[in-house]
Amino acid sequence: MKNLKLYIAITYGLVWAVGLVFWLSGTDYPSPLGNTLAAACMFIPLVATLVCQASSRQPLLRGIGISWRVNRWWFVGWLTIPAVVLLTLLFNYWLDGSHFTTHSQALQLLCDSISQSSSEEGGNMHLSPSAAVALTFLSGMLTGATINALFAFGEESGWRGYLLSQFKGRPFLTAAIATGLVWGLWHAPLILMGHNYPQHPNLVGVAAMMLLCIPLSAILQYFRLKSGSVVVPAIMHGTFNALAGMTALFMDDYNDLLVGSAGLAGFLALLVAATVLFLYDRYISRDRLFTSHIDL
Repeated sequence: MKNLKLYIAITYGLVWAVGLVFWLSGTDYPSPLGNTLAAACMFIPLVATLVCQASSRQPLLRGIGISWRVNRWWFVGWLTIPAVVLLTLLFNYWLDGSHFTTHSQALQLLCDSISQSSSEEGGNMHLSPSAAVALTFLSGMLTGATINALFAFGEESGWRGYLLSQFKGRPFLTAAIATGLVWGLWHAPLILMGHNYPQHPNLVGVAAMMLLCIPLSAILQYFRLKSGSVVVPAIMHGTFNALAGMTALFMDDYNDLLVGSAGLAGFLALLVAATVLFLYDRYISRDRLFTSHIDL
């Protein structure tokens, strides 16, 4: 428990320090400074992991699940994310159908941005909205599994790595829920900056993030254990971040607590995905991870 308390103290202390830097700067979010600070925060759990391991005289980055033995769960986990995004889009429509449109301002800006980039490179590309969405999706899948995954590893080395190891011998769901709550609350300074919920940079936004992180934590934790590698949730996390913005491409004038990957639509999509994994684990898989204890 001593290491667990130290880990939480470091992760929370550093992220609030970053929040303080942002507030003292007097800038708005999003902004170059705000985006840089938010990206830097993703490495805080890694820093906390290294400090905790050093304080316990443990080999650095050992025992947190770093493995490069690729198996089918790497691909299943990666492809689970676009399925969640598709479900989120469907929930967007059902929850707020009056604002769902294929002619949104965000979608038009995306098409214009791609066309402008093509013109600057000497091309003459004028994409239809459907082609722009397809290109953005493919780009997100690639970026999510590479560059974004590197940043996401900074978080996952802590949340699904070191922190999960502190729950060894505890029930799977206890670890998933506790990690989700700690992870969600950790975002508080970022939420108050305007990250994730720009319409609700307050305690309501913080509570929404904590709720969202519970099913997401269960999903990432499941694939961490099934694959035997913390790299897999890093790829999933990175891909989730890369594709999350797509869920708002078809919305104009929406409530960010209701729709989008961080809203109620995203929460329901993650809940469906977690339920599917539970049913698979209960009736098909031999591991029965959801009803077992953490064994690392």
